Amino acid sequence: MKRSEINRAVKRASEAFEKHGWILPPNPKWDVTDFGLGDFEKYGLICINLTEQPEYCEKIMFLNKKQIVPTHYHASKKEDIICRWGKLAIKLEGDEDIIRLQVNGEETDIPTDKPFILSSGERITLERGVKHAFWAESEYAIVGEVSTANDDENDNFFDNPDIKRFTEIEEDEPALVKLVSD
Repeated sequence: MKRSEINRAVKRASEAFEKHGWILPPNPKWDVTDFGLGDFEKYGLICINLTEQPEYCEKIMFLNKKQIVPTHYHASKKEDIICRWGKLAIKLEGDEDIIRLQVNGEETDIPTDKPFILSSGERITLERGVKHAFWAESEYAIVGEVSTANDDENDNFFDNPDIKRFTEIEEDEPALVKLVSD
């Protein structure tokens, strides 16, 4: 991924955060990735680590319309995914036709054969081991995550073996922000 592409993505996300009143803390930890697939518009994520503690973490994420976070699961991390603005589609995968999870704090049966849509303010609690992919159904989505301790290098298991959690960067201009992977 070119640094210029990362810079454009950071600017777009920053504008959306400002427009919707999401003030970032000083010196946030940015993560911009195309998952090593070379197509950020199709497979990508902007993620900002707001806090990282041994017991929990919080992130704010930005996705462009139809930009997919590929199917993956976490062996250790339990997470709440919260649609903070827009519409967020989540596709669950499993051996069963239905997975029972909490949506907005209520036990809910979620089909695995179609995307489940979260509107602004809604959340889903993803248990350890639940395979999921997600993307913005609106022009873009601002997404929150509150979870148990985060280990991006060792607790992201993707279906696609070609995926790399952190993107290799081609330096074609100065960086606007320092990335977690820098």
